[in-house]
Amino acid sequence: MLKKISFFALLTFLSIQMMGVPFSVIQNAGDAEDYPNSDYLVVFDSTRVDVQESGLSYRNYHTLYKVLTPEGAKKLNHLKYRYDPLSAYTEIRNVKIYRKEGTVEKIDMEKVRDYPAPARMIYWGARHKMINIGDLEPGDAVEVERFMKGFTYALLQQDDPPADSKYVPPMEGHFYDIVEFWNDEPVRKKVYQLLLPKSKDLYYETYNGKIYNWKFNRGDKVQYNFVKNNLKPVDREPHMVAVSDVAPKLIMTTTEKWEQKSLWFYNVNKDYGSFEYNQAIKDKVDELLKDAKTEMDSISRLTHWVADNIRYSGLSMGEGEGYTLHKGTTVFRDRCGVCKDKASMLVTMLRAAGFESYAAMTMARSNIEDIPADQFNHSVTMVKRSNGEYKLLDPTWVPFTRELWSSLEQQQDYLPGVPEGADLKETPISPPENHYFRMKGTSTLKEDGTLEGEFTIEAEGQSDGAIRGMFTSNFKSDWDRTMEKQIREIAPDIEILEMSYSEPYAYREENMKINVRYRIPNSAMVTEDEIIFTPVVAREIFKNANYHLNFNPDREDRQYGFRDRCSRLVELQETIQLPEYTEAAYVPEADNIDGSAASFQGGYELQDNKLILKETATFKKRMYQAGEWENYRNVVKQQKKLARENIILKK
Repeated sequence: MLKKISFFALLTFLSIQMMGVPFSVIQNAGDAEDYPNSDYLVVFDSTRVDVQESGLSYRNYHTLYKVLTPEGAKKLNHLKYRYDPLSAYTEIRNVKIYRKEGTVEKIDMEKVRDYPAPARMIYWGARHKMINIGDLEPGDAVEVERFMKGFTYALLQQDDPPADSKYVPPMEGHFYDIVEFWNDEPVRKKVYQLLLPKSKDLYYETYNGKIYNWKFNRGDKVQYNFVKNNLKPVDREPHMVAVSDVAPKLIMTTTEKWEQKSLWFYNVNKDYGSFEYNQAIKDKVDELLKDAKTEMDSISRLTHWVADNIRYSGLSMGEGEGYTLHKGTTVFRDRCGVCKDKASMLVTMLRAAGFESYAAMTMARSNIEDIPADQFNHSVTMVKRSNGEYKLLDPTWVPFTRELWSSLEQQQDYLPGVPEGADLKETPISPPENHYFRMKGTSTLKEDGTLEGEFTIEAEGQSDGAIRGMFTSNFKSDWDRTMEKQIREIAPDIEILEMSYSEPYAYREENMKINVRYRIPNSAMVTEDEIIFTPVVAREIFKNANYHLNFNPDREDRQYGFRDRCSRLVELQETIQLPEYTEAAYVPEADNIDGSAASFQGGYELQDNKLILKETATFKKRMYQAGEWENYRNVVKQQKKLARENIILKK
C-alpha cells in the first residue's frame, strides 16, 4: 500500500511538471469553507535535490498556492526568497497565475528583482529575489518554479573561484538537509526527492509524525522519496518549545558520526588560524590578568571583557563566514562580531593566557536531533581547567551578567570542536538557588487604609541579569524612571519616598540589590467594621525576573512541552503591622506542593496585630515536558492566588 501511494504521488508530480497544472487539481483542492482558519492553501510543494560527488546540490522547487481569502490574496501578491550570494545561487524560473475563470497568465521573468535583504545587526550581504504577482482573488492559484544551488552557510570565499566551486559545502563531499514537513498554512501534499551518488551513505530520520518514504536505484545514483499528505498548521501554545521540536520534519546527512563533525570543526578553524594572537592581544590579556588571584578569576576577567567590549554586529569579511570563526586578531581590531566571533575572541585570549581552549557549536532555543546534520545557530567557548574538566563560556549571552555561561541555555545540546573529536553533549540544569529572587518587606497598615513600608529586593544569576538589564539596556538618565515604572506595577498611585539600587555596571563586585521606601494612600478599602487589602510583597512584580508570572495557569492542559526563562528560586516575606482589625474574616490559603517540575510552600500567618507572609516557589529547570504542566501551573496558581485575593480583617 505504501509503494502504491508513493508511486501514484510520483506519477502525479511528473505529469504536472511535464504538462502543467490541470485546473481540476486547483478546483478540487478545496476552498475557504474547507480551511476556515487559513488565508491560502499550498496545493503541493515539491523539492527535487540532485547531489554531486563534491557535495554540491542542485535544487528545483515547484509549488502551487491557492488563494482562499482576500487576506490570502494580499499575502501572495508578491513572493520573495532570501539567499546569500557568498554560498548560494537562486533564480525564479517560472511563475503562472491560474485564474478561477479558467485562464492562465504567465508572469514576465524580467520583473524579477534582486536587492539587498533588510538587515539588523548582521550585515553579511544577504539578498532577496522578489517577483510581483499583482492582483489576485479567492479561487486564483499561483504556480512557482525556482532553482537553487549551494548551501545555507558561507565559508572561505575564494577570489575568482571556478564555476560552482564556491557553492560546494564547507564539509566538502558531504551533504545534509533539514526538511520541514509543516507550514503556517495548510499543505495538501509535500514531496521531497533526493538523488544521491551511490558512493555516499545516507543517514536520516523522520520526527514528530509519519512521513512516507521509499528509494530506488537510478543509474549511478539512489533516489530517495519522502511524501506527506494533508499537513496542518501547528496549533501554537503560549511559551511552547520551538515549532521545529514538535512538527513533522526530516533530517538527513552523509556524515555518520558527530565525532567527524567535531573534528572537522576543530581542523577547519585550526587550518584557518582563527585563534592565533598577536602582541596587542597578549598585552591586553596581561593587563586584564595582572591582579587575577585564581584560575577562575582569570577566566572570568577574560570572559566578561569579551562579553562587554566586543559589540554584537556582524560584518561581511568574505573569508571566515559560516563555521570558520573570524580570526581573533580581526575581531580584536574591529571590536565587533557575531556569536562565533565573540567565541573566537575569547578562545584567542584564553590561549594567550596559557589556557587550553576551543570553540563549540550549539542550537539556541530548539533541539538538536541525534543525526549529525548541521543543526546549529550559535557558537560558544570551552576552556579546560587545571582539573582536566571543560567549562562552557558564552561571551555573547553574558554581557553585564554575573554568570560566565548563560543559564538561559541550560538543557541545550552542543558539539565541541576539540582535537580528539567529541559526541553531542547537553548543557546541565542550573540549580534554582543560583538564580534566586528574594523580596523582603515590613509595612504598617493604618486605620484610613494608607499603607506605609519598605522592601528590599536581592537577586542572583539570571534573576539578577533580568533586573540589571533594565539599567544596562537604558540610558543612565532613564534608570530611575525605569525602576519607578516597575514599582508602579504594585500600585499606580504609590508614592516612592526613597529608592536606591546597586551600581548596575559593578556586576562583578556584587549582586543586584534594590531598596524602596513607600506610601500608598487608600491602599486598603475601609468600611465601618472591615479593612480589605493585599500586602505589597505578595503582589506580582518584576515579571521579567519572575517569568513564571507571565504564564496563564488557568490553561488546563498542553499538547506540547514548554519553556521558562531559567530555573529559579523565589522567596517572598513581609511583616505587616495591623490596626485594630485583628479578626480574620478571610485570609487566602495556599497549598504546599512538591513536584518534579516545581514546588511551593507558604501562606499567611496572623499573630496578634501582625500579619506575616512567607512564600517559597522553586522552578527546577528551563525546559519542561507537556506532562509537567499540571505541577508547574499549580505552583504558579498558588503565588497568583496570594497576589490577587484580598485579605479581609474585622475589628
